[in-house]
Order: sequence, then C-alpha cells, then structure tokens
Amino acid sequence: MWTISENKSWDYLEQQYDWVKRMRDTPQDARHHAEGNVAIHTQMVTDALISLPAYQALDAQTQEIMWATALLHDVEKAGTTEILPDGSVVSPGHARKGEMTTRQILYKEIPTPFAIREQIARQVRFHGLPLWVFEKSDPVKALIIAALQVDMRLLALFAKADVLGRICPDQADLLYKIECFEELCKEQQCWGQAPYFANAHARMNYLQKAGTDRSYVPFEQPKTKVVIMSGLPGAGKDTYVQKYYKNWPVVSLDAIRVSMKIAPTDKSGNGRVIQEAKEQARVHLRNQQGFVWNATNITHSMREQLISLCIQYAAEIIVIYVEVPYKALFKQNSAREAIVPAGVMQRLVHKLEVPDITEAHEVVYAVSS
Repeated sequence: MWTISENKSWDYLEQQYDWVKRMRDTPQDARHHAEGNVAIHTQMVTDALISLPAYQALDAQTQEIMWATALLHDVEKAGTTEILPDGSVVSPGHARKGEMTTRQILYKEIPTPFAIREQIARQVRFHGLPLWVFEKSDPVKALIIAALQVDMRLLALFAKADVLGRICPDQADLLYKIECFEELCKEQQCWGQAPYFANAHARMNYLQKAGTDRSYVPFEQPKTKVVIMSGLPGAGKDTYVQKYYKNWPVVSLDAIRVSMKIAPTDKSGNGRVIQEAKEQARVHLRNQQGFVWNATNITHSMREQLISLCIQYAAEIIVIYVEVPYKALFKQNSAREAIVPAGVMQRLVHKLEVPDITEAHEVVYAVSS
C-alpha cells in the first residue's frame, strides 16, 4: 500500500521535507484563518480529516490518498501569498500551482504510482471548488469539468475537513456551502460517479461550446482521427509511435527542426518550426487523413492550440501521454541522439501538466513503472 510517509509526526515531516518546513513561514489572513500560519492550518486539517466518520469508512489506501491531499492542499501558499497594502493576506492561484508542485513532489521526490499521484494532484487543484462553485459564471459546467477528473464525494469530504481545520467566524456558513455543493452534485448525477455523456463527441461538444445542453448529441460525426503525443523528452513517444502508428503520417517537430537546421534552443526558429508543423497538419486535415502529431505537448496551452485547430476540421482527438519513472527518464534522455540538457529537462518537468479527459475525445496513459 502506498503512503506519502509512514511517519506522520509533524516534526519528522518538517525535518524531511523543505516544502513542509516552509509552511511555518507562510502567513494567512486572520479573518479567515485565526489559527495562524499554513503549518498550523494543515495540521488542524489532517486532524479534522481523520476524525470524520466518512474518512474512517474509507478503505486504507483511499485514507492514505486523502491524508496526502490534506498535507499538500496548501503547499503553494508559500509561493503565492501576498500581503496587500491594507494588511489583508491573499494567495491567488495557490490551488492550480499546488497541483503542479504536488505532481513534481510525487514524481521526483516521493515516487508514487501514476493513478494515485494524479488523484492527489487533481484533488489539490479542485480543493476549493465546493466552497466557491456557486460563484463561478457557470457553476454546472465548473462542476462537470471537475467531476470528470475527481470523485466529488471525496472532494466534499476534504472540503469539510478544510473548513473544520480553521478558526473563522463563518465556519457554519462554509459548511452549509458544502451541503449545497453536495446537493448540486446529486442533482447533476455526478455524486460518486462521472458525469454521463452519450458519447465522447457529445462530451467534447459540451465542453467546447458555451450554452450547450449536456444531453445534446451532435448529428455530425468526426471526419478523421488525430493522435496527439504528449510526454517529456526521453519518455518514449517515438517508440510508441513506431509500435502502434507505424503506417500513419507523422508531423514531427524534431524532424522539422532537423530538416530546417534549427536548434531546439533557438526560440525564434521554434516559431517557424511550429508554423511548418501546423501547415502540414492542415494539409492532412483538409484531406481528411488521420495523422500523428509527435511533440512534447506537456502543457495544457500547447495541446489546446493544436486541439482547437483540429476541431475546426471536425477531427476526433486522441491524446496519448507517455511517462516513465523520473530516474529512467534521464537515463533514456541520455541515450537519445538529440540529448536535452539536464537544466532544460528540469524546467520541463516543472511545467508538466498531465492531459485529462476534458481535453480530448480520448486520453490514453502509456505509463511504465
């Protein structure tokens, strides 16, 4: 059974991990967190979590996952906290940045099975949703997007522990918000289950277009398939393409760089490489010919640009994410013909955003342990 740490004493965790230690030096706004800094709050949250009957009813592995979520949920308040001129303390974006940091910690520092790592990372990202969903411009869509990635029962359970693990005058109001969140989940039939869509095309249509009804199934079906590879350099994308898509046309950024004699470090040249790749993609799309786009595509924004282009041509998108363990990644990179410098590799690891099912018709995880 996986655990983030067998020894869960706070003194041990502070000595072992710098990201725990820095919680002591991260202040919080006394109006919302009269208990004190992030370290105090995190300890109170873990204590509140394990005292909840719903937590105690979970299987042992899920308990460990939820405990790790509690430990990591505010890990990036240290990197986002600001004290404003009026003395108030804010930490904008700490949940989204916390997802990234959680992924790095559980990939590099504490090797964690992929599915468990991603569950914790995404729970960190969405941990505030039960409190703020009704303030979103489209609460239902915000809920559906999250429910496609995490279990809403577990998210609500954690949110309750997060509220109980603080001292604030509006605690009762916050707990009521979580109850309302639960009712919204049940109303939308995503309480303990993924939101239902008739097919992948209906799901993508709902996510891509504002104001679309969830039950609507587009009449027009995709005209061709596009496979988008995603993964860090050295993860094995080329090998995967050779094994499963050997006879498909491939748009390869590396191959275009070689043909245009442009180094990967040439930023101005990279723009030309991408434009050439997109033009090759358009030719395939106009001809309704399936193809593979082979590049790192490690951030959501990178993939989004390409997916948007392909959807304009009514393509079905399959994203294939390839991953190997951290140590194996660097070993495989060193064996490549075009070795990526270690410093660049580290920066790419820090930028990694693993694809999820809200991005494409299908997401395949080709992950080796």
